[in-house]
Amino acid sequence: MEWLDLTISQCALGTVKLPGSKSISNRVLLLAALAQGETLVQNLLVSDDTRHMLDALKMLGISITQIDTVDYQIQGSGGKFPNQEAKLFLGNAGTAFRPLLAVLAIMGGHYYLSGVSRMHERPIGDLVDALKQLHAEIQYLGNPGYPPLEIKLAEIRNTPVTIKGNVSSQFLSGLLMALPLIKEATSIIVDGELISKSYVSLTLAQMEKFGVHVINENWQRFILPGLQTYQSPGKIYVEGDASSASYFLAAGAIGGGPVRVVGVDKDSAQGEIKFAEALERMGAKITYGENWVESAAISCNPTTRYLSAIDLDCNHIPDTAMTLAVLALFAEGTTKLRNIASWRVKETDRIAAMATELRKLGASVEDGQDYLVITPPKSITPNVLIDTYDDHRIAMCFSLVSFAVPVRINNPECVAKTFPDYFQRFTAIAHPPIGSN
Repeated sequence: MEWLDLTISQCALGTVKLPGSKSISNRVLLLAALAQGETLVQNLLVSDDTRHMLDALKMLGISITQIDTVDYQIQGSGGKFPNQEAKLFLGNAGTAFRPLLAVLAIMGGHYYLSGVSRMHERPIGDLVDALKQLHAEIQYLGNPGYPPLEIKLAEIRNTPVTIKGNVSSQFLSGLLMALPLIKEATSIIVDGELISKSYVSLTLAQMEKFGVHVINENWQRFILPGLQTYQSPGKIYVEGDASSASYFLAAGAIGGGPVRVVGVDKDSAQGEIKFAEALERMGAKITYGENWVESAAISCNPTTRYLSAIDLDCNHIPDTAMTLAVLALFAEGTTKLRNIASWRVKETDRIAAMATELRKLGASVEDGQDYLVITPPKSITPNVLIDTYDDHRIAMCFSLVSFAVPVRINNPECVAKTFPDYFQRFTAIAHPPIGSN
């Protein structure tokens, strides 16, 4: 499908069961593969990113049995993959590429890691430099600092590792998951401010479930006590994806609601659940229950702006801040989203892409290295073609424009990266004006 036309929607109403979290799914798959014993992983996200991780683990010799659509039995390797040589293609899945690089470099073997062209444009140098402090042997096969990579067998030496914190939290998460393989006490020092802290917190929480404890010293130093190995918890349930929840919660806020998302709640391990608090600050009514969150608004008239603009440090919600950028079109005043530098190295340069597409819709946008400032137009430009840059989150967040005007989404199938049936779920809660065809 080259594009998808979304007609104008008057109201949002309904309930959505969320798919499993991508971030938790790929972390749990890797930890289960490294652990002692079998792990039943339930409610795994079915998407391109998790498929790349599953395929890679199978190539590394891990026994994986699919029980049903979203449940998998993983036979752990006890910290040593059976296959010591493999060529792994990981698409554009950063949650697979970065931690696998760290694990394979420390575990040892001969491996090639590659991906799609965009993955080869996403920096990896800071993680490689950190691994080389342990005497890992990693070679660039293209541009220095970027994939593809070759890993060769090396004699790893335990030493405190320093890593930059201002490019991608996935570098630190990968190191954290890999270092227990050394089986000695070690530590990581973060150079500079750590971005996307909520995702590092998520990593630590999943490691804890597999029996490995990490001491977090104010996000600047992480200590891994010695003699820890991953142990299967037996069964683990992947909670719903909090980032995916943002689109439906936003729909409830601008389309009247209520819209309920099932699969996460206020106590979610995912930092992106804090999006609901930002939405509440903008004027939405947010209600929490056990395993659900619901949003609603005071009106069901998309031509009336009843949300308020916000100025927000988005370090804790880097993915769902993109949803806030589109919500700025529906808010009174100028919205400023700060501390979003990580957008530059995602599936595309998200700061540049979001600024371009918002301007098409008539917004006034100032974009900087780590921020966006968005002033909505008096009226949103209708029938705009939104380019998605093969970025799933751009496709999903701009679907919200249809609560004001008709919009065309280019390359809608890019949502398969994390949410293959997103548009079916979205149109199920987005209701056209009464009397329309």
